[in-house]
Amino acid sequence: SALEVIGKEIQIVFPMHPRTEKMAKQFSLYERIASISKIKITGPVGYLDFVALMSKSKLVLTDSGGLQEETTALGIPCITLRENTERPITVTEGTNTIVGCDPELIKSTALDALTTGGKSGRIPDMWDGKTAHRIADVLINYIQNNGD
Repeated sequence: SALEVIGKEIQIVFPMHPRTEKMAKQFSLYERIASISKIKITGPVGYLDFVALMSKSKLVLTDSGGLQEETTALGIPCITLRENTERPITVTEGTNTIVGCDPELIKSTALDALTTGGKSGRIPDMWDGKTAHRIADVLINYIQNNGD
């Protein structure tokens, strides 16, 4: 029901995973979702195409922890359809809002994000793309100081 309401306000792109499609069909939801006039169901999308799609989005609805991080890095409001997250920094510092599975909360949070631009956040410290260099420095220091 949340997608039906949100789909009246904005074009929705739904890169549906095959398992999700199977379950949507099993529970007779696929046709309901597909009937939303402003929804475009696609199959899985490659990583670079998916990041490009997210970067042009007004908001993202997801249950994926990885997408919670990606949207924070991109500054895109994220609405997480779970009761918790293993990536709490995306909530405390980023653009992520956890709403669970309550359709009314999903609708109101999404419509608010569309109206106001959503939760503003910041990119957390150390999310600067230099992690590999920091790890290499630690390893080099360890080898130099603990080598035989």
